[in-house]
Amino acid sequence: MKLAVVGGASTYTPELVDGIARLRDELPITELALLDPDRDRLALVAGISRRILAKAGHPAELSTPDTVEQAADGAAAVLLQLRVGGQAARHVDETLPLACGCVGQETVGAGGLAMALRTVPVVLDIAARVAAAAPRAWIVDFTNPVGIVTRALLDSGHRAIGLCNVAIGFQRRFAGMLGLAPERVALDHVGLNHLTWERAVYVAGEDVLPVLLERFGDAIAAQVGLPVELIRRLRAVPSYYLRYYYEHDAVVKEQMSAESRASQVAAIEDELLRLFADPTVDTKPEALSRRGGAYYSEAAVDLLAALLGGPPAVHVVNIRNNGALPFLPDEAVVEVPATITAMGAQSWPVRAVPPLFAGLVSHVSAYETLAAKAARLGGADRVADALLAHPLVGQASLADDLAARLIAANRDHLRWA
Repeated sequence: MKLAVVGGASTYTPELVDGIARLRDELPITELALLDPDRDRLALVAGISRRILAKAGHPAELSTPDTVEQAADGAAAVLLQLRVGGQAARHVDETLPLACGCVGQETVGAGGLAMALRTVPVVLDIAARVAAAAPRAWIVDFTNPVGIVTRALLDSGHRAIGLCNVAIGFQRRFAGMLGLAPERVALDHVGLNHLTWERAVYVAGEDVLPVLLERFGDAIAAQVGLPVELIRRLRAVPSYYLRYYYEHDAVVKEQMSAESRASQVAAIEDELLRLFADPTVDTKPEALSRRGGAYYSEAAVDLLAALLGGPPAVHVVNIRNNGALPFLPDEAVVEVPATITAMGAQSWPVRAVPPLFAGLVSHVSAYETLAAKAARLGGADRVADALLAHPLVGQASLADDLAARLIAANRDHLRWA
């Protein structure tokens, strides 16, 4: 079985390879194709990836093809993990909105829209070439902003599913607090990518979230950056990304005097690439844990295993709504638990979502619809409309100002600008 990774020079790749090596019984990969335009960086990532596989005694061949078509040829699945513009563009995404008094974050608000504008056209071009070379291959999107990118892929008719590591991160942390194996813990996870809540934590069919909040409320609050009193009032654990909505002004004030996350990640990546270059390093470096993407390898490998003919399994994924959240259009993309088989994903029944959550989900989903359209078709008015629809912008003059700034800052990546 062949797996192709577009964006193979990402520093995430050794995390994925480590998972492939450890979980070989679940996902019997025979060839791993890493594709990336940065050939020098790819050589470093491929080198440590080969050493990880060799140390584990994994027989997979690792190749570094030159084209999407070569990478996709014969592949059962293609994993997308690219970052158009690199950390330099991310730094702009995180700092430019601050000049307008808006939160600066790579996937949320104006920064997230800028990332989508750069990324969606590139992803759609790659997906079209994948479809031509391997029509039955699954496209698994880990590229941010996952919800918008997955929406664009599905709207263009591709066999795609979106993946994020937020849910598996909560599952593993909750299991650790309870002293349980992760597979014994299931989540009532609902919302959109980077806009989700854990409304229940099931162990043997019983909701133990009240117990978790009673015993570990302060620790959970610290992890998501929100007051424990708010979490208890919500009777749900918001993802960390809800902090950008629930405490927007406080976050902006913090960000105005802090180093951007892009700058921090760039320094971590420099350290990782030096480690990758060391021919004696044949295990996943500890520094990779500071890069982000915790449990990425387990999430990706387990999802791929179910998609590619393994036993059906339940995973939290980004898929068409199709009635899962009845207050959203069917064509929206939502992040919910679903049963995964070789036929695709079938969402689980979702309990009624209260207005406090549904209102924000509806608002952001409408923005994502406009953002996907702006990214596909271009145009300053479409960009401004998407910003006007976003709950963290929502003012006409501010949306127009931000649109002009985003377009100017990203002009080299926008074919229509």
